[in-house]
Amino acid sequence: MSAEVLMNVTPTETRIALIENGILQEIHIERQAKRGLVGNIYVGKVARVLPGMQAAFVDIGLDKAAFLHASDIVSPLSAAEGVTPRPELAPDIATLVRPGQHILVQVVKDPLGTKGARLTTDITIPSRYMVLMPQSPHVGISQRIEDDKERERLKKAAQPYVDESSGFIVRTAAEGASDDELKRDAAFLRRLWDTLQKRRKQMRKIGLVYEDLNLSSRILRDFVGDEIERIRVDSKVTYELLHEFVTQFIPELTEALEYYAGERPIFDMFDVENEVQRALDRKVELKSGGSIIIDQTEAMTTIDINTGGFVGHRNLEETIFNTNTEATQAIARQLRLRNLGGIIIIDFIDMQNADHKRRVLHSLEQALAKDRAKTSINGFTSLGLVEMTRKRTRESLEHVLCSECPVCSGRGSMKTVETVCYEVMREIVRVNRAYAADHFVIYASAAVTEALMNEESHALAELEVFIGKQVKVMVEPLYHQEQFDVVMM
Repeated sequence: MSAEVLMNVTPTETRIALIENGILQEIHIERQAKRGLVGNIYVGKVARVLPGMQAAFVDIGLDKAAFLHASDIVSPLSAAEGVTPRPELAPDIATLVRPGQHILVQVVKDPLGTKGARLTTDITIPSRYMVLMPQSPHVGISQRIEDDKERERLKKAAQPYVDESSGFIVRTAAEGASDDELKRDAAFLRRLWDTLQKRRKQMRKIGLVYEDLNLSSRILRDFVGDEIERIRVDSKVTYELLHEFVTQFIPELTEALEYYAGERPIFDMFDVENEVQRALDRKVELKSGGSIIIDQTEAMTTIDINTGGFVGHRNLEETIFNTNTEATQAIARQLRLRNLGGIIIIDFIDMQNADHKRRVLHSLEQALAKDRAKTSINGFTSLGLVEMTRKRTRESLEHVLCSECPVCSGRGSMKTVETVCYEVMREIVRVNRAYAADHFVIYASAAVTEALMNEESHALAELEVFIGKQVKVMVEPLYHQEQFDVVMM
């Protein structure tokens, strides 16, 4: 698999695309005015403790108070054992924190919609090969490293750097790394943690203690384990900064990094702009003629598969199986591309054959294996739906690029012109009964005004006879279809 990273950088925005085999798989966007908070470490002040929710709200200097659950607070027992307690086993929140207390916390989820940031006291600081865990004195090895001998070697290599209070997770990128490289990484993380501790002691109020790398540097740090053949950057300043960064920390990427000075916009090279636009659509066409429909709601994301124009070549069961199998590849790609997280419900086309169901699930698992975000598939339910979850840390592509429709307020539909006309007439009757008026003036959108003066003119005439007063209709160009005013004269 060939992988290429494209970086489009402007003073106000950084966009990074991951291309695999010529196809866009991931898009990452960071705007200067709204930089992501995940990984940042703050000194926060406990604002409220809620025993009923087993959680606390913590002020870390943002517009909204951040959320800290009891299961995300490292207790002395869990720190000693090197594990984080399960929610049902977590100590009572009232015994862990108190209002007014200052604590060191790290953001694990950005603010999403109306929700504030999600916090943890289990601090982790990543570097190239290792992740420092200041409160967990043990060594963990990335699950993506499958070779047992290599896992054992890395564990032995990292063990000497563990002390009574802190430990390390060895990252996927460390596979094949030398003992000296691990030693340098551990020493760097130790120095950084000591610096953070000193900075925290000097702080007299809440605020930022440590800010994670910017998007471009973070992507290179996190993608280092992949087979990246080329990294193209269209900003000379960013290229020079990244060149210095990779020379110091990721020297094997130095040859892959290059400055793109072409006249054609870098995102046009692989049709990235059009792919991003298509990623905002509900419907995704499959090559066979079928399609998937993706609906993102507050509670979950639902995905529906349709055969569409695909009629198959053998029989109905085979057609359904082939469509569902093809859909698994598209679903896995769309989850990464759109950065969809949380609960995901997939409505595959009904299959009677148990072997077909097993093979479709296996195909979905294989397709999701490339995803860096943690996923969990629970299989088919009694209703034939597949339940799965995908870890969510940042807002989805739709939430980053779009806002709620001011007309339908996120419903995805509008009242018909006919419905609004009848609402207008009911409002006139209501106002007429409550107040004394000589006549009425209706201000409405062009579509509603036209309907009242044409198709619904007879109904309006009957209304005038019913209330015994004149009703005049006026166009208000700035009103949307559902908006209107009834004015008494």
